[in-house]
Amino acid sequence: MGGVTTTDNTAGSSADDSALEGAKEAAARPPHVPKQDRSRATRQRLLAAAVACLAEHGWAGSTVSVVAERAGVSRGAAQHHFPTREDLFTAAVEYVAEERSTALRALFPQGAADRREVVTALVDLYTGPLFRAALHLWVAASNEDQLRPRVTELEAHVGRETHRIAVELLGADESRPGARETVQGLLDMARGLGLANLLTDDGVRRERVVAQWSRILDGILT
Repeated sequence: MGGVTTTDNTAGSSADDSALEGAKEAAARPPHVPKQDRSRATRQRLLAAAVACLAEHGWAGSTVSVVAERAGVSRGAAQHHFPTREDLFTAAVEYVAEERSTALRALFPQGAADRREVVTALVDLYTGPLFRAALHLWVAASNEDQLRPRVTELEAHVGRETHRIAVELLGADESRPGARETVQGLLDMARGLGLANLLTDDGVRRERVVAQWSRILDGILT
């Protein structure tokens, strides 16, 4: 759901990569495992392959057949798990987003002493393959009535979870006036930087923006 070069601190991109690798590793099972486990492994391979295809080929180039081939399964097996194309790709983005959330928390098991580390990690989430995949899905949903309500619901869910993680890692007290809006502003800014990074490496400017937002957060949240 690969991104171009980010800043030297690769915490966020590491979370993105860990999520995708985790999905692939979870799917790698020996052939003698029970049928239920094989079915789960097939599903996870399809989800990881769907995100990778979306990131690389966009919505138009990511058919169920393309994903099935990349995952090493038949089209029929893919449709057994995901009857429609919309089922497959919305499930894929949601699954890897959840894996990414787990990986991001794992980067700061004891919490982060430096808010700049957290800001950098959050910003880097929007430069990896998951963001590219999600972006293609959003654009497709804006033009397809059948897909739009599902992606709208998915975006709301992922957005809430990302906000919750940001609040947790930043140590933000949302009962304080302006704290919630400041955290959300950070995430909106991060998405904007991710969009700017799609065409060119925006790393130098991104470093300066991250530094400034870290100072703003320290002033408001401390």
